[in-house]
Amino acid sequence: MAMARVPILIAVALVAAAASCSAWEPTIRMPTAEAAAAAVDDAVAPLIHALRPLLGSSGELGSRGGVPCDSWRLGVEAYNVRDWKTVPANCEGYVGHYMLGSHFRRDSKVVIDQAIAYVDSLKLASNGKEVWVFDIDETTLSNLPYYATHGFGARPYNATSFDAYVLEGTAPALPESKRLYYKLLKVGIKPVFITGRTEDKRAITVANLRSQGISGWMNLTLKQPGFHGSAISYKSAQRKKLQDAGYVIVGNIGDQWSDLLGAPEGARTFKLPDPLYYIG
Repeated sequence: MAMARVPILIAVALVAAAASCSAWEPTIRMPTAEAAAAAVDDAVAPLIHALRPLLGSSGELGSRGGVPCDSWRLGVEAYNVRDWKTVPANCEGYVGHYMLGSHFRRDSKVVIDQAIAYVDSLKLASNGKEVWVFDIDETTLSNLPYYATHGFGARPYNATSFDAYVLEGTAPALPESKRLYYKLLKVGIKPVFITGRTEDKRAITVANLRSQGISGWMNLTLKQPGFHGSAISYKSAQRKKLQDAGYVIVGNIGDQWSDLLGAPEGARTFKLPDPLYYIG
């Protein structure tokens, strides 16, 4: 009897995966900001959710033979665990389930709901000087299609293979961040990108953002060749340039603490979850 049920369960899983795949397809041409926000809010999962059955039991916390992975992830997000090079080997499956399942999306939604509530509370000057700083990787665009086939951060970083992925220009937009982006455009706050990507990737970055329905930003700053300082010093210096030019940074969002630390941080900062890698 149990064996007879297996094909049915597989069929149900395949149907569910197909349904979640179709729901992710980005809408590039949106008639209104309201329609755009509704569309991304209804999106449930990226195409790579089809990989989920390969990862084993979703209830496994990955504590056997190593650290308890749920506690490790909490330490990462709270910035108590720092300077790590890779996800603990026993946590690869746990991180994969977190990212590919509904948990990552739910956590991201909590962050963006708070950011939008903050935007709604602002008394805007509407003088064209109010800006919101966005990071790109794992904040606006997701590199999960790459990390899903490279150990979910449990393997050492390989710049060659990662850059090859970036240059494909196929990274999907994170739907919750996209919802915030449209909200800012609607109320007249100008989005600004400050990314650790290097200047030689400007063209593909612009094309990737636009292919995901993200446009209308005020500025896109990429790292210049030869810069060897920390991410904190680089990003805080770029924010200082905005401030010196008379702009008011009303918000700042990123997936790394190095996106957010270093004066001027902005009036409010918002940290998205990212257990895949660490940038100091």
